Amino acid sequence: MGETPDREGSEQPTELFTIYGDAIMGPTGRPKHEFADPVPLSSHGPARVIAMVNQKGGVGKTTSAINLGAALAEYGRRVLMVDFDPQGALSAGFGTSPHELETTVYNVLMEREVTTRDAIVSTHVENVDLLPANIDLSAAEVQLVNEVAREQVLDRALRQVRNDYDVIIIDCQPSLGLLTVNALTAAHGVVIPLEAEYFALRAVALLVDTIEKVQDRLNPDLEIDGVVVTMVDLRTLHAREVIARIVEAFGEKVFETVIKRSVKFPDATVAAEPITAYARKHEGAKAYRQLARELILRGGSP
Repeated sequence: MGETPDREGSEQPTELFTIYGDAIMGPTGRPKHEFADPVPLSSHGPARVIAMVNQKGGVGKTTSAINLGAALAEYGRRVLMVDFDPQGALSAGFGTSPHELETTVYNVLMEREVTTRDAIVSTHVENVDLLPANIDLSAAEVQLVNEVAREQVLDRALRQVRNDYDVIIIDCQPSLGLLTVNALTAAHGVVIPLEAEYFALRAVALLVDTIEKVQDRLNPDLEIDGVVVTMVDLRTLHAREVIARIVEAFGEKVFETVIKRSVKFPDATVAAEPITAYARKHEGAKAYRQLARELILRGGSP
C-alpha cells in the first residue's frame, strides 16, 4: 500500500466542560470533544481506501458512505465513491440511474480492455466522483471464483486511480462473500456502521472474524478505523444499553460521533442529495461533518 498524504498540523480534539468544570459526557458515555476543522491539503493523492462494511442490511451503511464522502469533500478532500453492491443504492443516491449505465465497476473487474477511468462518472457534489454499479455486479462473484488472485481484482483496479484522489470509499454489499473480501483486500481501513440495536451487535462478531482472516492471509496492513453507531434514538433505554455494549466490545474504536435517527435521511435519499447539501444545518448534516473531522483526526483520511 502506498503512503497517504501528510497530516501535519491536525488539531487535537478539545474536551468540553460544564460551567462547573465537569466533563460533558457524550452519547457513547465518554467525555465529549469538539473536533476542529482539518487543515487544508497542500497536494492530493495517493488515496487512503476505506471499506464501509457490515453484512447485516439496514444499518445505514450506504447513507453513511454517501454523507461521510460528501462531508470529506466539503473539507477539500477529493473523494471517489465506489459502489460495490449489485443493488446500486450508492449510485442511485448520487442521482445516477444504475440500470441505464453501460460501463460500471463490473466491466472494470471482468473486461481487461476497460480501465477504471472509463467507468468513473462525476457527480453533482463538488470533489466527489463515482465508480457505479448495477445488477451486473452480482455475476462477478460467480465469475471471479475461477480467476487467479481473485481476491485482489478490485485492488488492482483502484491502483489505477489512487493518485487522483485523497479518499476512496467502498460501499460494500450486505454479505461476507467474495466481493466484500475484495473490498477488504483493497482497503487500508474499515469503517463499520452499526445500528444501535441488539441483533445488529450480535452479527458483528462474524464480520470481525472475516476482517482478521483477511489481515492474516491477504492484507496485513488492514485496520479497523472505527465503529460508527447509526440510527440512534437516545430517548430509549435499549439504544443506550446497546451503545454501552458496543463501547465495551470495541473500546476506543467506537467513534464519539453517533448518527441519530431522522426522517431527513430518507428525504435526502429521495432527492438524491447528501444530507450535507439537502439540509445543511440539520443535526444529521452536522453529525456527518463531525464524523469526517473525527476520521481525519484518527488518521483514517488525509
